Amino acid sequence: MTRWGVLVLGVAVLAVAVVAFVARGGSDPAAKARKSDPAWCTPGTQRSALCPHGKEFDPKEYATHGDAFECVNFASQADAQAVLRADPEDPNRLDDGGGVACRGLPEPRDTTPVAVTAQQGGCGPGDTRSARCPQPERPFDARYFLRFGTDAYDCRDFASQADAQAVLRFGPADPNHLDDDRNGIACPDLPAPKDVKPVRR
Repeated sequence: MTRWGVLVLGVAVLAVAVVAFVARGGSDPAAKARKSDPAWCTPGTQRSALCPHGKEFDPKEYATHGDAFECVNFASQADAQAVLRADPEDPNRLDDGGGVACRGLPEPRDTTPVAVTAQQGGCGPGDTRSARCPQPERPFDARYFLRFGTDAYDCRDFASQADAQAVLRFGPADPNHLDDDRNGIACPDLPAPKDVKPVRR
């Protein structure tokens, strides 16, 4: 084979390799992830837990069918929050308390509260005391605020500083970052009742 023949063959092999690389999604992780989605996840399919890499997401599609969806239906916490924001009356009951939806879902996250929900949502007899259900006579369960094991709750979710301190005392690892300065006192700016006996960190 002549030198030119070898060169042409080399260029052809390189071209085939490039086409195959692009077809597999190249070095783009998102493209590779989309390739791994089920066959029914076409480019126009709404992003969901079943099709988590889709680009299309319209929160109104999830907010107009009554109590039809749960947290497990969403690809991320931010998507669930967008649905709660689209209809603060929360027909899907996504609000985990304090106007934040589905705190246990993965990133991306949007934990800016939907204030209207906190005002409209009712408190059931079994709901723990919180900023949403602040009645002093209501029982308080610190485990409720540690159930996701991640940075799922903020100081604004508690009815008092003493309640936040109870959570820190129950879980000194502080997954919610209630004591960022690590002095053993959670959410010092919250209202009374107060518990300022430091927790050993």
